[in-house]
Amino acid sequence: MIEIRDLSKTFGSGHTAVKAVRNISLKLVPGDIVLVMGPSGSGKTTLISMIGTLMRPTGGDVLLDGKNVTELSPDKLADFRLNNVSFVFQSFNLIAALNAELNVMLPLLAKGTSKSAARQNARELLMKLGIGERLHHLPRDLSGGEKQRVAVARALVNEPKIILADEPTANLDSKTGHEVMQLLCQTACSEGRAVIIVSHDTRLKDVAKRVIIIEDGRLVKEERGNHEANCPMEHKHARP
Repeated sequence: MIEIRDLSKTFGSGHTAVKAVRNISLKLVPGDIVLVMGPSGSGKTTLISMIGTLMRPTGGDVLLDGKNVTELSPDKLADFRLNNVSFVFQSFNLIAALNAELNVMLPLLAKGTSKSAARQNARELLMKLGIGERLHHLPRDLSGGEKQRVAVARALVNEPKIILADEPTANLDSKTGHEVMQLLCQTACSEGRAVIIVSHDTRLKDVAKRVIIIEDGRLVKEERGNHEANCPMEHKHARP
């Protein structure tokens, strides 16, 4: 269970203060896929940055399985992120000097996993995502879709409880973007990860279970996504 209680973030103080996020509360369970939408500047990225503990809130709490992670020290926060949270970014954020395999191995090596085990896990995941033949290619030699698949593999390799995706399809064509989001959808459903996606792309409602709308830092609306109609995992387990 992930619980966000009255989360707020204010930048600056006095008459120049900007309230980016205002008292947002959410609960997520394993397998949840939540799409966060709203105008530019509405606080979407600030919200997931606080959920992922990259940014401390001005007020409110983030709880994972009942533990308040906003109270952790910087060192313990780093350990928390390493073991529980993964990010998928719009710009991929791959390390240019490392090939696809090594980019995916990095989170495991940071946890102390042996090099041989990290390599095996990275290869298996990249093959599962359909780019096993690109293991030794540098990011500059990969297409946009291949880069994002490597980024998704890197996000999944540590088996995180929470995956946070910030505009993950913005640099991809519609077909590739849909394929990447289907991968995240299947992972959430089959492995019980909670996925939070920030995007302006309304087509992502097709993979979301829940859609929340944020305006001026406030959660103003929540509606159901179209996940049940489009998820291959739902169809696989449906009764004839």
